[in-house]
Amino acid sequence: MKPIILGTTAVVGLFVSATLISNLPERGFANDGNLNDPDSQSKIQQGFAISPVSLNLNGKNPALVGLGSYIVNAQGGCNDCHTCPSYSSNPYTGGTGQFNSKNYLAGGVPFGNGLVSPNLTPDITGKPEGLTLAKFKIAIRTGHDQQPNTGDILQVMPWPIYRFMTDRDLNAVYEFLSAIPPASPGECAGPGDSLPPPS
Repeated sequence: MKPIILGTTAVVGLFVSATLISNLPERGFANDGNLNDPDSQSKIQQGFAISPVSLNLNGKNPALVGLGSYIVNAQGGCNDCHTCPSYSSNPYTGGTGQFNSKNYLAGGVPFGNGLVSPNLTPDITGKPEGLTLAKFKIAIRTGHDQQPNTGDILQVMPWPIYRFMTDRDLNAVYEFLSAIPPASPGECAGPGDSLPPPS
């Protein structure tokens, strides 16, 4: 009788363990909750407060746009590599660190060896860099830019770190990038450059 009880207990334990493990979210890919919790609400409000450009919320989820702004502008450091020049007043030389809103996220930052950051602003169809959400996620998670004629792996973009972002956060970044105005690259010497002071 003891072997039957032990065998049944082992089978039940194995079933419960397998069920729990199979229902755990994948690390970095899960939809990690709603946007109504106090922490998310705080980030959404801060995201709207720090956006350096006017946002087009027409047809967009405002909560995702605000959260995306928070991720892009307060956590991701996207401005330094995707805005040329990055700042209207260089924070490293006593300036305010105000982002350059004229060329905000329009790319054009040179990295040497012919590498230049892409324009992340919406194209004529409203897609950031012309990418669908699915292609945007592929680029962030694999480093493979899905634009036509570009199959090379992204060399400067820190996709090996960003690939662990949750679906919700990547959706928010995409929604924010869809809400910013289209812009053209400016001229700069490199990442973190600033506009020359007025003469």
